[in-house]
Amino acid sequence: MERNGADALERLIAALPADAVVADPARMDAYRWDRAGDPGAGVPLCVVRPASTDDVQAVVRIAAATGTSVVPRGAGSGLSGGSTAVEGGIVLSMERMRTIEVDAVTRTVVAGPGALNAEVKAEAARHGLWYPPDPSSFEICSIGGNVATNAGGLCCVKYGVTSDYVLGMVVVLADGSIVRLGGARLKDVAGLSLTKLFVGSEGTLGIITEVTLRLLPAQKPPTTLVATFATLEAAVGAVLGITGTMRPSMLEFMDRVTISAVEDATRMGLDTDAAAMLIAQSDEPGGHAAWEVERMTAVCVEQGAVEVFSTDDPAEGEAFVVARRMAIPAVERLGALLLEDVGVPLPRLHHLVEGIADISGRNDVTIALIAHAGDGNTHPLIVLDPVDHAQQERARTAYGEVMDLAIALGGTITGEHGVGRLKRPWLRDYLGDDVLALNERVKAALDPAGILNPGAVFADARGLDGG
Repeated sequence: MERNGADALERLIAALPADAVVADPARMDAYRWDRAGDPGAGVPLCVVRPASTDDVQAVVRIAAATGTSVVPRGAGSGLSGGSTAVEGGIVLSMERMRTIEVDAVTRTVVAGPGALNAEVKAEAARHGLWYPPDPSSFEICSIGGNVATNAGGLCCVKYGVTSDYVLGMVVVLADGSIVRLGGARLKDVAGLSLTKLFVGSEGTLGIITEVTLRLLPAQKPPTTLVATFATLEAAVGAVLGITGTMRPSMLEFMDRVTISAVEDATRMGLDTDAAAMLIAQSDEPGGHAAWEVERMTAVCVEQGAVEVFSTDDPAEGEAFVVARRMAIPAVERLGALLLEDVGVPLPRLHHLVEGIADISGRNDVTIALIAHAGDGNTHPLIVLDPVDHAQQERARTAYGEVMDLAIALGGTITGEHGVGRLKRPWLRDYLGDDVLALNERVKAALDPAGILNPGAVFADARGLDGG
């Protein structure tokens, strides 16, 4: 337990509603991990479930006074260990802060961090509006988690990522002070861009308690294209051919391992002999979607596609999108997963795809590959055998080699999942000493005691065991 843990717990219980603080070990267990399953998870002092910004302020003030760490947590769907509990710390679960208020005039929505992405989409749709960022886990991931990791999703090739839609936020800083940044203004260049600083900061700089998001008019019904290829090279060639002249609203990639896993789960008749499959959409208005899909079809045929299918039926197209969204759960049926999130400039995508295949063979591990191919963001899924320790060691070696490959290709170690704790060992190699030092200076300025999500992104400089 961290120093002054007993005092912190007593003060939390006294300051907050009776059901806000959970200290029973059995009930806390579900809050120790996110979906990454970080083996280094500690046992927290308690779990706090605030209902307001004032509640969060009270928690942070007590944490600051007692030197207790605070790990903010959304829906627990993170894939990098960003919300792993630390020993003797406070897990601050935002699950109760789920308000959603749409302003149709300004085309904005103000949401609590615990509101689910799908809930924000649904409320926006009631006003004829649309919130584009759409992680594959949009039905279960929270807006706070999306902002904390700058999540992307299937539409980001055309519509951008979370940071493109964040206009403002309320943040509780490490000393317990509250700041309101930005607001419902599409253009605002007064002062430094502090709002953007907190997007993607993974809870290391402050606790986000409210977010103002930009909305768009409702998306036009898309036309969907599905193409299969006999080789990975042909599929990547089609991706480059499409993105070189077009901007589809979706361009997704699945390899043979993933196709087979999804087919086993859905029995929808996917071609399990194909080396790769692309799922693309166009939502251009006024008949232009059909024209753009025709152009994408021609590119796929030129690259040697085995089969190309297109449809303007929304339900039929959505069935293929759902197949792509369920890729990770489907592959999870093969074993435990080490999930990666590396991205490269599009011209080097084929080097990354081929390199990952080589890493898989060299280490004798299964790596399923899915990708937001239109922007070069790939998700290699390394399958772990939970009872084969030698295979697990090979899998971890492969994990590191994929990171190293992405860096060598001028890419990134994370496009949308965040650094968390699992990718932190590669952060220095990616950023370089000078840029990492600059990051650490910002962290030290905003959280000098190091109580906010210690061990995530940055090394824990406090010298406390487990947190």
